[in-house]
Amino acid sequence: MTWTDIDWAALDRLRGRFLRGAAGHEAYWTSPGDLANYDFTFGERIGWKWDAVFRELDLRGWKPSCAAMFDREHPSASVDRSGPAVLDWGCGSGVAGRRVVRWLGADRVAVLRVWDRSALAAGFAAGAAHACFPGLTVEQLTPGFFAGNEPIGVLVISHVLNELPAGDLRALRGLASRASVILWVEPGTPEVSRALIEIREQLRGRYRLIAPCTHQAECGLLASAHARHWCHHFAAPPPAIFADSNWVKFGQRAGIDLRSLPYSFLALERTARGPAPAGAADLARVIGEPRVYKGFAKVLSCDAAGVRELTLQKRDAPELLRELRRPANPLVVHWTREGDKVVGGELLPGVRGHGSNWVERRA
Repeated sequence: MTWTDIDWAALDRLRGRFLRGAAGHEAYWTSPGDLANYDFTFGERIGWKWDAVFRELDLRGWKPSCAAMFDREHPSASVDRSGPAVLDWGCGSGVAGRRVVRWLGADRVAVLRVWDRSALAAGFAAGAAHACFPGLTVEQLTPGFFAGNEPIGVLVISHVLNELPAGDLRALRGLASRASVILWVEPGTPEVSRALIEIREQLRGRYRLIAPCTHQAECGLLASAHARHWCHHFAAPPPAIFADSNWVKFGQRAGIDLRSLPYSFLALERTARGPAPAGAADLARVIGEPRVYKGFAKVLSCDAAGVRELTLQKRDAPELLRELRRPANPLVVHWTREGDKVVGGELLPGVRGHGSNWVERRA
């Protein structure tokens, strides 16, 4: 599909259903054209969020290993053990599953499985995956798979919590117990983030938390003092879209700020083979965005000791302050602190800011 092929009326209809909160209660997709138009626009924005997650996982030095994808308790699993199986649950147009396969490497994935309560969506997702990765085995799952106990390698979940009935959520939690790795991305809204935190706590004892957490303790945002905060981050869209009249038209018509891509996510691994991800002991993750004022910045920082607001004065660490201005990559930081005052520190290698998009805030 190209911008010339876009059906703007179809996009308006899809956007209207989402705004009415009808996505979980009525048929969302009415034709393959709906899915193609969604995949090219709204779906691509979701893909940029997944790309941000992969940048963070790469910075932390973590990627699922083939050996970790198969459960020793199920040695008879039928999956080809030359690589992991990936299951895109609630796949929609399949953008999340395709992004995960691309990140892992299509030649290292044994099979991509797709499932959606809409057979139309599952068929589109399977076809799009075949087109992107001609040599990849792609399967559309049937309900019988979920009634069984075959282990799941990488369970991929994307943008489902705001439209998922309670019964389906319970079933999804049960399915998660069969996965070796869970990669879960959601919109960065307060309500959805809090729901994802609840799921994090339910899975915490059985899974190692890879990201965004830098620790294995209870989520610090559960403290009553942080009730107004939620765990969310911002992805950086490709800079070229801001000079693209088609994307500008799309943003205006959909009522979307193209600069804003908030997301929440979890990356979890059930088996703890190998070394822990980089910096699990002494790194912090910045929640949301730094608030940069004239001469100083404030950040909401999460680490093993909990969540706290830190202040960084320009005179104490001018280079670090510059790097916090609209960073191009996730903010995973090693602070040097005196109480709640940052006096130095460094971002994980590869994380550098791009100050051209920064707007100074004045106190």
